[in-house]
Amino acid sequence: MKTVLMPLLETLVDVLRNRASLHLEMLAMRQQLAMVADGDRKRLSFRPSERIFWVWLYRLWPTCLQTLMIFKPDTLVRWHRKGFRLYWTWKSRRRQGGRPPIDPDVRELIQTMSRNNIGWGAPRIHGELKMLGIQISESTVAKYMTGHRKPPSQTWKTFLENHTADLVSVDFFTVPTATFWIMYVFVILHHERREIVHFNATYHPTAEWTAQQIVEAFPFDTAPRYLIRDRASIYGSRFRNRVKSLGIEEVPTAPRSPWQNAYVERIIGSIRRECLNHVIILNERHLRRQLKSYSTYYHEARTHLSLDKQSPVPRSIEPQGQGEVVAIPHVGGLHHECRRAA
Repeated sequence: MKTVLMPLLETLVDVLRNRASLHLEMLAMRQQLAMVADGDRKRLSFRPSERIFWVWLYRLWPTCLQTLMIFKPDTLVRWHRKGFRLYWTWKSRRRQGGRPPIDPDVRELIQTMSRNNIGWGAPRIHGELKMLGIQISESTVAKYMTGHRKPPSQTWKTFLENHTADLVSVDFFTVPTATFWIMYVFVILHHERREIVHFNATYHPTAEWTAQQIVEAFPFDTAPRYLIRDRASIYGSRFRNRVKSLGIEEVPTAPRSPWQNAYVERIIGSIRRECLNHVIILNERHLRRQLKSYSTYYHEARTHLSLDKQSPVPRSIEPQGQGEVVAIPHVGGLHHECRRAA
């Protein structure tokens, strides 16, 4: 019985194989005819879907190379090899082998620590990360540290912040009165908390008057180490001698370079924009009263970007449940401070 069935099965398999080959050959010929008959193509070109079709047909039926009429068999073999490379590239990217990746925020934190701290190596940064509960190896820290082409140095911002407690700036600005007289306002600004240390106004400024303002601003042993000013002639020999007697070292800016005295220039601009541009000054007394009112608002209520949205005299943060918000007027109602009514 077995000897009878085997020839029958082999004959049946051959018939089915020949029939499948015939259908595949018909499919290959129809596909080529469809590509040639496509009127949307200006020239014979192959879309990605068509290339994929021929590559899979080649994998199922390698004999399809004998039916090719519109392109060479080498072209199909090249497509198949390219598809093989793309497949394994895609497959290798999907696999997550090796060590787990480092979180991008941790990498950025390592680089920030490396930039902002002079002389810190991998052990110091690794210790700081350990204190923050970040568990990574020291070799990983060394890998992601910022490379320095030159020996690390502090930034200018750090250098200046380390000296702000000993820096003050001075400058004059003019204010026209209602009767068209010109008044001169002298301002002294302390850099550390952007505090207006002293201000005064006069119709006729002199070197002696200006030197006296420095004495009034810094009584006893409160004089700063450095004083930044421009090169105006008002700062004459008497002014310089008085400043030197107080132990203050002058730092004149370059000629016609107001940006080198930027802090006091900024406060003068704020006084103009937020107060004097909205008021007609009547006389010297009226000007001093307006400046005093603005100085109170500036120190106790006005928030500053450079002070992390805080005022020179720090304000307490009032929680929402403390009471309703009320507006407290300042500078004659030009500005209002928001507080919570207990």
